[in-house]
Amino acid sequence: MLATLLLIAGAYLVGSVSFAVVVSRAFGLPDPREYGSGNPGATNVLRTGHRIAALLTLLGDGAKGFIAVFVARHLAPSIGAPDIAVDAAALAVFIGHLYPVFHRFAGGKGVATAAGIVLALHWQLGVALTAVWLTMAFGFKISSLAALTTAVLLPLGLLYARGPGAEALVGVVMAALLFWRHRANIRQLMSGRERTIGQ
Repeated sequence: MLATLLLIAGAYLVGSVSFAVVVSRAFGLPDPREYGSGNPGATNVLRTGHRIAALLTLLGDGAKGFIAVFVARHLAPSIGAPDIAVDAAALAVFIGHLYPVFHRFAGGKGVATAAGIVLALHWQLGVALTAVWLTMAFGFKISSLAALTTAVLLPLGLLYARGPGAEALVGVVMAALLFWRHRANIRQLMSGRERTIGQ
């Protein structure tokens, strides 16, 4: 039981590393929480015009989601943790990104981290959802619209790929949190004032 809790706590701590903040500091850029949308994510870092920093933020936030789930899946059997511990770790790393203990609980919206998590849970679905996001993002130039579309498909995809169970439930919770974190964007979309990518 203790080992399982440590596994979940470790996933949360990994998620709590905000690559938008870390990369911005490394490149001498402004704190992403203090300009643009105020969201510490790749899209907001891109507003500085520093594409490499934005790319590293995207890759870092995605990688931490993938690594946390990948490690949990391979470590759980050796420590006697139940299968559901992997799903709990997936949710923990996601929540860590949204509410990071290292950054005063002011985290990102979770799109890249969600992508990494899904790639680790079911890579084919992760690739498909990434393709949907890219199609929507490049087609409409609105990151939030792409994220919300993908969020709708996330639990449906896990339900289809894995059937009813803990993974599908994790997908539902992640989708709900993605919508919650994008609530301001939803209002902007409805009023026709949402920023486009790079604006």
